[in-house]
Amino acid sequence: MSTLMECNNLTKKYGAKTAVDNISLSIESGHIIGLLGPNGSGKTTLIKMINGLLIPTSGTLSVLGHRIGVESKKVISYLPDHTWLNMNQKVKDLIVFFKDFFADFEEERAYDMLQKLNISPNDRIKNMSKGTKEKVQLILTMSRRAKLYVLDEPIAGVDPAARDYILDVILSNYDPEATLLISTHLIADIENILDEVLFLKNGSLCLASSVDDIRSKHGKSIDMLFREVFKCQVN
Repeated sequence: MSTLMECNNLTKKYGAKTAVDNISLSIESGHIIGLLGPNGSGKTTLIKMINGLLIPTSGTLSVLGHRIGVESKKVISYLPDHTWLNMNQKVKDLIVFFKDFFADFEEERAYDMLQKLNISPNDRIKNMSKGTKEKVQLILTMSRRAKLYVLDEPIAGVDPAARDYILDVILSNYDPEATLLISTHLIADIENILDEVLFLKNGSLCLASSVDDIRSKHGKSIDMLFREVFKCQVN
């Protein structure tokens, strides 16, 4: 396995507030990684820097050796935590847009996932429920043959009965040589698919470990360890 993403002394400040504080880490290809932490821990800020939506205050960040920019964006597929779809468009119009915009977008995969999730390509976004909109966004994200998938709260708006099916869609539609970076508060729902976890606390990386090491050293689930580490912040 090779190094996919690397950051060194990465810091982001908003005035006097430090959102991401001197993070250094290396992520290899072929892993599913949970980016975990309570609200305000710096997860979304880190994700936005990875996707070039925020510029670091200091430090470096690269993907496949490229500084964040045009080249890195060619290999990153990003699912934000909010709806960005054009409400007046139909699903099939968005598929055409993604196919024209991203060289690695696979139209056939998108239609296959739509069928599995019982979503018509002729449906207009504005007529969909919040959960269905989020499913469409996920389908568009996972239909790319990216090297790094960054998913910010991919199952937050999905009803509990559909979460396992959504996770199966995610696992079935990414290249095993790629890496999935998933940020979520629903740890118990995803921990069985994780290889590694990153815990962010007050903008700092307080734990980076494989799931197997955590279970063997601590004798508890990722969800239980999370509650223990962040109990003062989540109570």
